[in-house]
Amino acid sequence: MEIFRLAQSKRNIISLNTDLERDMQRMDEANQKLLLKIQEREDKIQRLESEIIQTGDLVEDEEWEKENHTTMERERALQELEEETARLERKNKTLVHSITELQQKLTRKSQKITNCEQSSPDGALEETKVKLQQLEASYARQEKELLKVMKEYAFVTQLCEDQALYIKKYQETLKKIEEELEARFLEREVSKLVSMNSVEKEHTRQNNEGTPTQKTATFFSRKIFCCLFFITLFFIRLLSYLFFHVRFINPDLLVNVLPKVLSRSTLWKLRCFFFPSLTLETEDMLPH
Repeated sequence: MEIFRLAQSKRNIISLNTDLERDMQRMDEANQKLLLKIQEREDKIQRLESEIIQTGDLVEDEEWEKENHTTMERERALQELEEETARLERKNKTLVHSITELQQKLTRKSQKITNCEQSSPDGALEETKVKLQQLEASYARQEKELLKVMKEYAFVTQLCEDQALYIKKYQETLKKIEEELEARFLEREVSKLVSMNSVEKEHTRQNNEGTPTQKTATFFSRKIFCCLFFITLFFIRLLSYLFFHVRFINPDLLVNVLPKVLSRSTLWKLRCFFFPSLTLETEDMLPH
């Protein structure tokens, strides 16, 4: 009965060991699946981040190209305005110089006319009057041209001031855009770090969830191994005691015990099974 109970306990232990091995295999498969899912998610996150970075770089490049184009156009307009202002200033200087020369000529001619009036007859006076009228008309025309030039100069200076204000506003907007882009970039980096930390936390949490099961499995496997080891030692000791008893103390133990334990049919079967090996063939050795 004890042998039967030991055999049954051995079977139970073997079945428990197989169940534990199956559970361990299932846990390993589940962990591998989780690792594959985590790797796939990390690959997806990296692909999305690369796509976002590429799109952001393209948008930034387009914005920089537009801004550079507008700045170049405004610089060209400023250069043209500066050239026009320089040209108008040159015209103004020439007109002022010509007006001063005309005034000097008029003063000279007025002096000559006065001298001629004092010394010359009436015909010369009429000619000088006609010349004076012509000179006055030319002087009036030049004054009108000078007024036009002054108006154009004032208009150009106003345009230059407006352009300078626009450039200042444009620079301020550029600074604001750069600050916004830097803030977006920092937010993107922070979101990346947060996502990486969350993924690492999930991974560590899953590993921590998986470690207790592994510890319990190793603990049970050690227990089962110890039980099997002690059971085998017990059986080996029993067999050694039995062998010692049969060999040195009571060689007829099996002959006395087996009829009490087994039935006649089983004894007969054992006798038929072991009889050929236990009988000695001595017919050839006997004398005829």
